[in-house]
Amino acid sequence: MSTSWVVLLVVVLLIKASPVNGFYLPGVAPRDFQTVSLSLSLGNAQKQYGFVGAPDSKCGFSYLILSFGEALEVKVNKLSSTKTQLPYDYYFLSYCKPPKIRNRAENLGEVLRGDRIENSVYSFSMREPESCKVACRVKLTASSAKNFKKKINDDYRVNMILDNLPVAVPWQSKDESDQKIYERGFRVGFKGKFSGSKDQRYFIYNHLNFKVKYHPDPDTETSRVVGFEVTPLSINHQYKKWNENNTKLSTCKPNSLMVPQPGIVPQEIDVDKEIVFTYDVSFEASDIRWASRWDTYLLMNDVQIHWFSIINSLMIVLFLSGLVAMIMMRTLYKDIAKYNQLDQDEVQEETGWKLVHADVFRPPVNYSLLCVYVGTGVQVFGMTFVTMIFAMLGFLSPSNRGGLMTVMVFLWVFMGLFAGYSSGYLFKTFKGTDWKKISLKTAFMFPCVLFAIFFVLNALIWGEKSSGAVHFGTMFALVILWFGISLPLVFLGSFLGFKTPACDEPVKTNKIPRPIPVQPWYIRPLFGMLFGGILPYGAVFVELFFILTSVWLNQFYYIFGFLFLVFLILLVTCAEITIVLCYFQLCSEDYRWWWRSYLNSGASALYLFLYAIFYFCTKLEITKLVSGVMYFGYMFIIAYAFFILTGTIGFCACLWFVRKIYSSVKID
Repeated sequence: MSTSWVVLLVVVLLIKASPVNGFYLPGVAPRDFQTVSLSLSLGNAQKQYGFVGAPDSKCGFSYLILSFGEALEVKVNKLSSTKTQLPYDYYFLSYCKPPKIRNRAENLGEVLRGDRIENSVYSFSMREPESCKVACRVKLTASSAKNFKKKINDDYRVNMILDNLPVAVPWQSKDESDQKIYERGFRVGFKGKFSGSKDQRYFIYNHLNFKVKYHPDPDTETSRVVGFEVTPLSINHQYKKWNENNTKLSTCKPNSLMVPQPGIVPQEIDVDKEIVFTYDVSFEASDIRWASRWDTYLLMNDVQIHWFSIINSLMIVLFLSGLVAMIMMRTLYKDIAKYNQLDQDEVQEETGWKLVHADVFRPPVNYSLLCVYVGTGVQVFGMTFVTMIFAMLGFLSPSNRGGLMTVMVFLWVFMGLFAGYSSGYLFKTFKGTDWKKISLKTAFMFPCVLFAIFFVLNALIWGEKSSGAVHFGTMFALVILWFGISLPLVFLGSFLGFKTPACDEPVKTNKIPRPIPVQPWYIRPLFGMLFGGILPYGAVFVELFFILTSVWLNQFYYIFGFLFLVFLILLVTCAEITIVLCYFQLCSEDYRWWWRSYLNSGASALYLFLYAIFYFCTKLEITKLVSGVMYFGYMFIIAYAFFILTGTIGFCACLWFVRKIYSSVKID
């Protein structure tokens, strides 16, 4: 009961907590941008050059104050689309290119996600507004016009970054709240009919109206970037004479920011069309502090975390878990007390779980494979648990791009030590001898499945010329991590586990197996898997929706504290439902619980994959075959890992339960 009260207190605190609070991100230091002021003495230069200065009573001449803001560099990221799920490099389209394209240093997670962060032609100075700034002029070829039209059809968005903040498009909400909402990135363009034409035409957003929000520091005269917004416009720019350094556009008024107007002629996309890319920059002082600047981005597209819905699901799972635990404790207590009080002759007439004591620890069929699955499950559990701890501490926040995936890869590699130890120790418990063979299976089984699917999907993505395709160098680095670190750690762990003395079983096993009576329908394996998997899935299905939304709909996921609480509830649910089903199975005199305990809780992965199919049909708009194959390929990997995780939790709980109950009764 004390544990339940503690969990209930945590839930109440989460209800009272604000959905989004400002927090300092460990490992992400704030950057102060200087605004330098220079005082220049004018003297007679005022008359010569016409400077307007201020009088100086002491010196008798004037001076001029000039302000120079520190440079702000806008970086470009991938082109992304929720319809195709295939990212592309920004310069895949005929956008303005700087003299030399430089790639920012990327971590492993960014490469695997398809991020390509590069420099751009968009640059300006802190707190210095600009208007009608010409970026470049581009003449479309047949190929470039086709690429633009294709990306508009697939609803691609352009992603940019300023001081580690992604660009966002502000929209005014149409509901009663009248709240400003944000979309991550801006669309490449749009299509529609123009000037009475019956044909559908394509138009590009070639003018960007940037707004940089900054938080000033009056003591140091520095500023920090706390917001990066853009309003994209399509303008068919006109000019009399093109000058590379100073072109005057008749469609853009100097010293005034462009705003959407009904009279603006949009820029059409067609072969041999000339497109002039321009941008405006405005600065706005904000009360938002640097530590809270991500709050806006965590609420993009008006995605509200349904707190009470999630808490309601957690409370139901907690109630069922407490009920199951209470029933099991009372029932088992009575059984053990009754068996310990009966004479040996009376025991022989009893039926139930005690009658199979001589067979309950008999090694199962294909126990070596079970050892491999359990060892892999320990590896997945260790990776998941430690990753969530880092995420809760803020090290894997959305501002740390690719950090989550990078940490997961390296934790998986180093958790090979625990995988080898678990499989080797369990193999010795089953009286196995060839521990090296078990080590190889543990090191290769799950990674081979993962690598095979990943390789096929990567080949398909590469065929689409997407930036999401992993290059040969990255693939080689992953293989080095696998064979150079993970494999030796698995062998070391397996050696240590096999050398560890095995735990003695509480009862002896007969040489001749006991016959198993005919089982009722509700004890059979299929029913146990269907029933045993639905409750663990019920503990995570609400949170699963938001995770899939963040992965496939280009949203941010940030409530890792709540996710960790759901993970703990999942552990308790898997353990208790598996123990209940194992108890009923043993009471029916069926001692084949080893594999059943693994499959009963692991069957929750089946419900997860079925929900992935439902999510694909109802929430996504994927039409391309490659995108569909990629979605189901990655969701199969996630479901397979979830099967191994939940199955291992159920097996370990069942092993502890069986040893506990059979060590508590008198066996002659």
